Amino acid sequence: MTDPNYTHMAFLLDASGSMASIKSDVEGGFDAFIADQRTQPGRCTVTLADFSGPGDYVVRYTGKDVAEVEPLSLHPRGMTALLDSIGRLITETGQFLAAMPEDQRPGLVIVGIMTDGLENSSQEWTHAGIKALIETQEQTYKWVFHYLGANQDAIEVGAGIGVRADASLTYAPAAAGSAMEAYSASLTSMRGAVARGEDVESARHGSAYTAAQRRKATKS
Repeated sequence: MTDPNYTHMAFLLDASGSMASIKSDVEGGFDAFIADQRTQPGRCTVTLADFSGPGDYVVRYTGKDVAEVEPLSLHPRGMTALLDSIGRLITETGQFLAAMPEDQRPGLVIVGIMTDGLENSSQEWTHAGIKALIETQEQTYKWVFHYLGANQDAIEVGAGIGVRADASLTYAPAAAGSAMEAYSASLTSMRGAVARGEDVESARHGSAYTAAQRRKATKS
């Protein structure tokens, strides 16, 4: 039995060169997200990784208590090996959780992916492979995935990698902070529902992005 009062949040952040123009917005939005999650009841740990081109994947921290997460400092560079980076984050997060005794594992595992561009340089993973991996994690282990994408139709792109439409959010680059605000609200809703005894699937239904959040996230 997992711990319903424990949430693990794994976040994958695009650090390709195109993110330079919204660096401060992303940093501020992420920091506000962490500050918001600190105020929520229950235990919460965070894993953060960022990426650019092939082989450039950096784990900033793994399983850090949300109270100890430092302000984000993003260093944009390179291309966008999105698929390889998603594959690695999922694989390594699974290994991190598998090392815990079952009764100490989180009752809620949420994986967030934020990018401002499309896949252009992965060498190990395909869209089909990532879609199968995400669907397995959701169906077998009840993980929850969110996809935040700028300069694209995030619902369409998210569907191509197995992320549900209600958990995919298109954002304007200048509204990165609003996208993170909506993401945080969704996580807060899910954390509270699971802590109250709802199963993860039920908790998802009350945490879908609203029309108002979607409009706000696309205002440049």
